[in-house]
Amino acid sequence: MSTIVRFSPDLGSWLVQHLDRGSAPAELVRTMIGQGMPPRAAQAIVNAFVTARATQVALPVDRVEMTDADDDRYDPPIMLPGARLQAGDRSVPVLMRSRAPVLAVLGDVLSAEECAQLIALARPRLKPSTVLDPASGQDVIAEHRSSLGMFFRLAENAFIERLDRRISALMNLPMENGEGLQVLHYPAGAENTAHFDFLQPCNAANQASIARSGQRVSTLLVYLNAVEQGGETVFPEAGWTVSPVPGNATYFEYCNRSGQLDTGTLHGSLPVQRGEKWVATKWMRERRFVPAGSAGSDGMMR
Repeated sequence: MSTIVRFSPDLGSWLVQHLDRGSAPAELVRTMIGQGMPPRAAQAIVNAFVTARATQVALPVDRVEMTDADDDRYDPPIMLPGARLQAGDRSVPVLMRSRAPVLAVLGDVLSAEECAQLIALARPRLKPSTVLDPASGQDVIAEHRSSLGMFFRLAENAFIERLDRRISALMNLPMENGEGLQVLHYPAGAENTAHFDFLQPCNAANQASIARSGQRVSTLLVYLNAVEQGGETVFPEAGWTVSPVPGNATYFEYCNRSGQLDTGTLHGSLPVQRGEKWVATKWMRERRFVPAGSAGSDGMMR
């Protein structure tokens, strides 16, 4: 069941202007409610604008459709409940959880020895982090991401396979749904500005990747070393800041079973002020991940 919510073009222009300035969507909703708009309608309108901008589709003109799903955007989390999660060969404590959006901080995902081994394997394969330029379709150095990175192929050796299996158990999705494990290195001064991990269908490569494997649904970030200062993972919409503790991880979900995308998972990495930062990332898809190429990279925006 759905309801059409109409709004004036002036309100649409006001939303675009404030979103362009970086205003928080939650603050815009509060302002609209303060002007007398029903809370559900205000939330539905702002959600529609934020999602349209994030996925680069046409903005609403004078109406949005408000469905019953808007009352419960948050399906039961994919991650299992409980204070500890059984991850195959390891029991992992859940240190913090949030339902809206779905966020969690996990402890002891990797041992100190595993963190060191992952860094050692990744170091000789590092390259400047890139994204796919939607205009040219070419991989370009990412201005917003001043890190170095590399990808392992899924289960490319016994060690990586053990980690892939453990992580898939934590994320409660089949191992085959996972993209290859990525390792990023942030030297002093490096950062990654706020972004979404779900794929934005703004170019042919992302559209083809979604057609092959479905949307990304969840992320696990595992911290591999102690950062002297800085390098925190921030979620500006959710109000979370997570310090990088070796072996610990941050988990979040952003695509529910109805395909709705959660823009509350906007996140970034603060600049490393002293020392360096190493992190491993696993992205899970709706179904089996099928890369476009055969070298562990599918040429899509990351």
